[in-house]
Amino acid sequence: MSIQFETKETINVPREKVYQGLLDLDSAKHWMQGLVRIERLDEGPMQVGSGWKETRKMMGQEATEVFKVTGLENNKIQLYVDGSKGTSGKGEHFYTFSIEEIGNTTEVTLHGEIKGMTGIAKLVSKLMTGTFRKICAKDLYGLKNYLEK
Repeated sequence: MSIQFETKETINVPREKVYQGLLDLDSAKHWMQGLVRIERLDEGPMQVGSGWKETRKMMGQEATEVFKVTGLENNKIQLYVDGSKGTSGKGEHFYTFSIEEIGNTTEVTLHGEIKGMTGIAKLVSKLMTGTFRKICAKDLYGLKNYLEK
């Protein structure tokens, strides 16, 4: 059984600007909540297989996870986090950003799914689903404010 959540944001810029904004790790410091640092694990343009280590301050503590790009399409970005390689130490996290232009605006939907949690971690993850969704919603809102400036 997996834990799933979703959040949406409408951004008043073209779809391509949103797509590039999500992939521009250097700009994340301007919009990502609690970001301490991002370390790119490869070089060159972002592509399937690209990865980075992201550290954020959450609930008073630093947490680091390793992200890998698993899918890039014109209107979709897919990311994977192997929880065993990060602070959580467990589970698999899947994030899909769907980016759809609607008139003069762009709607971004972020779908998150966490699999492979067991025991107490599974219970805690279920209790934290709302928190995961809120963090992601604040990130999308931060991206909106950054891109609309």
